[in-house]
Formats: sequence, C-alpha cells, structure tokens
Amino acid sequence: MQLDLLVEQFKKKDSTAFEKLHAMYADNICGVINTIVKNDALSQEICQDVFIKIWNNCDSYNSSKGRFFTWILNIARNAAIDEIRSRSYKNDKKNLSADFFVGILQNKADDETSTVDTKGLRKLIENLKEKCVQIIELLYFRGYTQKDAAEELDIPLGTVKTRNRSCISQLRENMESK
Repeated sequence: MQLDLLVEQFKKKDSTAFEKLHAMYADNICGVINTIVKNDALSQEICQDVFIKIWNNCDSYNSSKGRFFTWILNIARNAAIDEIRSRSYKNDKKNLSADFFVGILQNKADDETSTVDTKGLRKLIENLKEKCVQIIELLYFRGYTQKDAAEELDIPLGTVKTRNRSCISQLRENMESK
C-alpha cells in the first residue's frame, strides 16, 4: 500500500493503518530514542508513548511541512529529551556517535523490510562539512540543546543556531538531489 494512502487512512483513525505504520517505523523510532536515553526498557516505553501521541494528534501532521517519518522522529526525539530532562539526567559523554547511529540505519536500509526514509542517510551526512556533522550529531543524535551544543563546541549560541539552520538546509538540498 502506498505510504500517502496509508497515512491518510491513519489520519481517519484507521487502526489497521496505524498497525502497519507502527510495524514500519517502531524499530527505527525506538533506536533513535535509545541513542538518547541509553536504556532499552525505557526506550520501548517512550516509543509506545510516542505512538499513542501520534494516534491522538494525527490531525496535526501536515505533509506539506515534511515527511511522515520525520514528523514521528521529531516527536520521538523530543519525548526522549523530555525524559532525560525530567530526571535531571545528563549522559552526554556516553551517547553514541553519529557514525555508529548511521551505521545502524544503514544496516537496516539493507534489510528488505526497511523503509525508504532510512536509505542513504550515511551519504547525506558524509557530504556535509565537518562543522555541520558536529552540530547535527550533538543536536539530533545526542539530544543536546542548542545552548549545550554551544558550550560543548565553545562557540556562541547564535552561531549554533545559524549553523543548524544552514546544515539542515544543506541536508534538504542533498535529499532533493537524490
């Protein structure tokens, strides 16, 4: 079934569509959460909460603003960061590097059951400048806030914000050229 049709059925509260989307994305979403919280059981729990949240807020998804997977990914990332902050837990140094995370996604991309959303992520990131890879790793793979990233990289907060926007724009360009 085509993804767009599946998402439309999901937005109409079709439980079968929800089950299919969960089967397609749950492993990847749980993996992203686990790179932030570093706890398998907690990752599973947050992942389930994320899927409940997207079910309850399915009307807020707008395809003109981005892909469905990206929408879920942002909700999952925010939920994981909220969990870490709620427990006053900082584990910055133990988080995995972006290279390891991309390796996980690349292995899943080789699997027949993988989704289009994970394919080619390594290439998209490899084409970025080192400062972009640093910013993306800290903000999106390690769960740093922009302020934390500024302190870690010893650069002004405004520079982090500007680089983040610029790097995300470059990623979008890379995606469009694929």
